[in-house]
Amino acid sequence: MHDNQFPRVTLPQFPESLWIATSRIPNFPKLTHDIRVDAAIVGAGISGITTAYLLSKRGLKVALIEAGNVLGGTTGHTTAKITAQHDLIYDEFISHFGKEQTRLYFDANQEALQFIKQTVSEHRISCDLTEEDAYIYTNAEDYVKKIASEFSSYEALGIPGAYMDQAPLPFPTKAAVVMKNQAQFNPMPYLTHLLEQATQHGCQVYEQTTAVSVEKGSPATVITNEGQRITCNYAIACTHFPFVDGGGFYFAKMHAKRAYILAAKTAEEFPGGMFISAEEPKRSLRSATVNGEKMVLIAGESHKTGQGICTFQHYEALQRFGEEQLGIKEIRYRWSAQDLVTLDKLPYIGPITSDDPNILVATGYKKWGMTTGTAAALLIDKLVTGSESPYRELFNPSRFHADPSLKTLIVQNADVVNHLVSGKLEMVFKKPEELGTGEGAVVRVNGKRAGAYRDQEGALHIVDTTCTHMGCEVEWNDGERTWDCPCHGSRFSYKGEVLEGPAKKPLAVLEAVER
Repeated sequence: MHDNQFPRVTLPQFPESLWIATSRIPNFPKLTHDIRVDAAIVGAGISGITTAYLLSKRGLKVALIEAGNVLGGTTGHTTAKITAQHDLIYDEFISHFGKEQTRLYFDANQEALQFIKQTVSEHRISCDLTEEDAYIYTNAEDYVKKIASEFSSYEALGIPGAYMDQAPLPFPTKAAVVMKNQAQFNPMPYLTHLLEQATQHGCQVYEQTTAVSVEKGSPATVITNEGQRITCNYAIACTHFPFVDGGGFYFAKMHAKRAYILAAKTAEEFPGGMFISAEEPKRSLRSATVNGEKMVLIAGESHKTGQGICTFQHYEALQRFGEEQLGIKEIRYRWSAQDLVTLDKLPYIGPITSDDPNILVATGYKKWGMTTGTAAALLIDKLVTGSESPYRELFNPSRFHADPSLKTLIVQNADVVNHLVSGKLEMVFKKPEELGTGEGAVVRVNGKRAGAYRDQEGALHIVDTTCTHMGCEVEWNDGERTWDCPCHGSRFSYKGEVLEGPAKKPLAVLEAVER
């Protein structure tokens, strides 16, 4: 315990990703005219950039568009573990899908890991890539058997690993399973290099360009919010949540979860390796180098977006854990990340529906986007070029497994209905004028529910809290100063601007009153 040795340090006032804050990310122009390409890729995160790199290298004419800034979304807010160890999943997957399909899942992610390693080596990219063993550990008695079962699955699948009682951590554990020879890195220099390579091969990159729909057909046409048309043989949605649904009902087949991250200097020397707890609340640890200084990334506190306690308390819980187990001397950065979980926990990668082979999606990475996002790009590359892939059916978005998909679909949509109804019936008494500087809350305006935030200059920003996707009521996220939807994970700035889909339209601004 370190509480008495080191007085409690303060959390940074504003959220900021370590990776984005310490990187030089290139800027690109906005699309202002119609274009014609072989492949239009929407979303400039790890999936979109890697896909653009692969296809442009083959000589295809590629356009990559991004609604905000490149690498400003989920990829820029990752823990950046490159691993096929995605929590306790292999025992579960064997029971649901069988050994052959489960081994394919491991192979796809392991191939993605090898692709990143080889690309870094080939291009001599300086991105702090280090090979690390990945551990799942537990301090809960009822998870010891689950860890043992997971290791048995490793053995059955031929995954290099080991079972142990004590993980190599500076605090005691009851059990752990390790997956050997995984990796971690700083994704920003890696992906900016791939972006540079793609543009050298003729890829056109556009920022501040929001895709809102696709006209189906061969060719297809991606249409932006300002009316520009991108005619293409393939339209590829790498937008975290697909910007186009196309009858695939993705809003009903996925739910959004948030997690929180601190970058801290610790008193206890970190032993190396990548760690995640089996039990909730999740605790994830890895090292990182910030301007030559060694730091530890402390992550976890996962919950459904827009649901649960005041989000700032999640940061405080991670801080307490770090202080108790490692002794925190300074917290340099704090930020949060959001990702999507599918019905059966396998990502959706491939044609948006069985009737639209030239409109592709890549989504549902369950917070393991470094490997799964790369695996998606490798599969999309094969789909576009007509090559065979053993993973085509495994990740096919049109699949539907009766177990566990049906059960999950019923539970998930019951949860959506519950939040839809409860949000409408909620009694609100707080008034906008009661808010202090930097405070946001659900308030009552003209007898109706609204959302208000008073910024640092004292200006009051008031929005309609009805999500523009399907009408759920958004909730205030104090840790990020955003409005988050508990139904399908859409997020909006305090001014009402769309930050994450599936919503495409901003929240209605009711009034903005100066103090």
